[in-house]
Amino acid sequence: MVAKANGMGFQVGIHAIGDLGNRMALDAFDNGQDGQPSALRNRVEHAQIIALEDIPRFAELGVIASMQPTHATSDKNMAEDRVGPDRILGGYAWRRLLDSGAVIASGSDFPVELSNPFHGLYAAVTRRGRDGEPDDGWYADQALTRAEALHSFTLAAAYAARQEDRLGSLERGKWADFIIIDRDYFTIPASQIDDIQVLQTWVGGEKVYDANVEMEDR
Repeated sequence: MVAKANGMGFQVGIHAIGDLGNRMALDAFDNGQDGQPSALRNRVEHAQIIALEDIPRFAELGVIASMQPTHATSDKNMAEDRVGPDRILGGYAWRRLLDSGAVIASGSDFPVELSNPFHGLYAAVTRRGRDGEPDDGWYADQALTRAEALHSFTLAAAYAARQEDRLGSLERGKWADFIIIDRDYFTIPASQIDDIQVLQTWVGGEKVYDANVEMEDR
């Protein structure tokens, strides 16, 4: 099916959460791509629990790990109980994936999780729930830097859709899609990232939302 879809020019996204599901997805891409990366940029949706030996295969095959950072903080209270202390090392393993050369495209998985991207950025950077637990972060060695997290939600997501020439960063010739927020994401305490509020939203260079106007209307 991967080979058939790719042969017609379609990208393929395979939904895989467990380590066997991810291995089967990688095997399908390996076979469909003849063991080489594909210009179509196939992806695994979720890629939550991965066998450690399979992590390098994402980069080797050019398969994008399309992940949702809030899943780690939503699942942290039960994930290790279900998969055990060894297999959890390949769970929500953003740092291991990035260090192996893989591309991570982040999203929310709305409506399973809330759509607010700042909740995802907070989870990616802190590995903590919105209640601030655990203090040191859940498997904090797999956290992303603020720049890496922002990249995964913007330019990497555009790259996954083969739209990085039009979306994902503020550059001449691209769509002027951007927001203005109430504090500096890069300098505020990490504990405040999930509290960031949007003041304005611009799409294609036109303002489509203004928090001040919304308050006046109320």
